[in-house]
Amino acid sequence: MPTVLLLGAGSDIAVAIARKFAAAKYDIQLAGRDASALLPQQQDLQVRYGITATTHTFNATDFNTHAGFYHALPTTPDITVCVFGYLGDQEKAQQNWLESAAIIHTNYTGAVSILNIIADNYVAVNRGTIIGISSVAGERGRQSNYIYGSAKAGFTAYLSGLRNRLYRSGVHVITVKPGFVNTQMTQHLTLPPLLTAQPTAVAEAIFKAVRKQQHTIYVKWHWKYIMLIIKLIPEGIFKKLSL
Repeated sequence: MPTVLLLGAGSDIAVAIARKFAAAKYDIQLAGRDASALLPQQQDLQVRYGITATTHTFNATDFNTHAGFYHALPTTPDITVCVFGYLGDQEKAQQNWLESAAIIHTNYTGAVSILNIIADNYVAVNRGTIIGISSVAGERGRQSNYIYGSAKAGFTAYLSGLRNRLYRSGVHVITVKPGFVNTQMTQHLTLPPLLTAQPTAVAEAIFKAVRKQQHTIYVKWHWKYIMLIIKLIPEGIFKKLSL
């Protein structure tokens, strides 16, 4: 059976992705900071879908452990999904470097660290799919979340370059921009229903993107045009807006 590695497997989005691929008879490798917390999910996947699921300890910001973690996996995953992220607190981050660092390292540095390792392995075997969940927040810096947005902008650029680099090696890279998603991470926010996706919709969009070999996807199509409009606003006007 083909295998999917989920980095940040405890999130609502990751749970939905795991179930979507398990239903299609993919084996699942669940990786997160607390592997024991992933055991109920592992057991559910195995019983519900009849596949093999394994759990693994992975800390996105403990960079020195990344190579050891990956090379200790029981099999080389056919698909890797980088799901982990940290929205953080913009106002706190403006005053507290530790909060800024947590946002930057979780959303960008940690992703680059582990995906560099996985990319090199995929090049060696001339196959594989890497999926990175970025954000529309990275398309233009806004005062409400520009530290998070800047990290996601870097991640989007990284995935674009990685896609360009790996194309000739038979490795496919997909960038996912979900927009608002109804998860535990966004429970404290008031989100517009029309622009907010459910985790199952994100999983469905990712599954289709793998099958169709798409490059960049917006889970809700509205976001592509919303962000286009935002990017076209002249800077002289944009800087005066409260966004």
